[in-house]
Amino acid sequence: MADRLLIPQKHIPALLTLLYRYRQYQNGLFGDAVDVLKTLVSSVLGGILISIGGMACLLSEYKFIGALIFSVGLFGVMTYKLGLYTGKIGYALENPPIFMLDIVLTVIGNFIGCLIMGLAFPLDQAAVSCEARLASDDLTVLFKGIFCGLLVFIAVDQFKVKKSYLALFICIPAFIIAGFEHSIADMFFFSSAGMFGYDSLIFILTVLLGNGIGCLMLPAYRKYIEINPESQV
Repeated sequence: MADRLLIPQKHIPALLTLLYRYRQYQNGLFGDAVDVLKTLVSSVLGGILISIGGMACLLSEYKFIGALIFSVGLFGVMTYKLGLYTGKIGYALENPPIFMLDIVLTVIGNFIGCLIMGLAFPLDQAAVSCEARLASDDLTVLFKGIFCGLLVFIAVDQFKVKKSYLALFICIPAFIIAGFEHSIADMFFFSSAGMFGYDSLIFILTVLLGNGIGCLMLPAYRKYIEINPESQV
């Protein structure tokens, strides 16, 4: 019977421990209460809003106007406290490791939202845009993801700390005009283009990694300074 198990017996205790700890996290023993369904629905809505911003940006005749309009997606996410990968991953250092399960749920929800929008609005411009993206080498894509993440974190953190949207309408147009990559917006672009192949997957995963690194740069620096105040110049 044991041979038929999809999960090897030796991994079952670790899996049960992980599920138990996540349940504790949901109940507030490790932080704020988290509801799986709420997280998924919130993240789907977050993906939809980012897709709307991405579509408006893609269809705009003027790059600066498109870059500014793209901000509407993150504006909605921040205002209504919706789930967004690039809005959450920057706070991973402030939470227990189990928080990464929330990140995974958020990415799944974001993708579902982007997929819905992409299938509902297939755009020729998206196909052209995605083909150009796939022509870039992986290292360039990674760095574009990193610097996008850095700017998005600044926008999100300034709103969280100061309740100000100013950084949002500076940082978001900046990363669009610079040509940096936002993983969730890219999910919409590739879904709208109908491009779901291996190369598209690798591209999205690379941008996800880059965004994560970028979003964690300032928190890691801040944490290092707090731990070692004597290192301040």
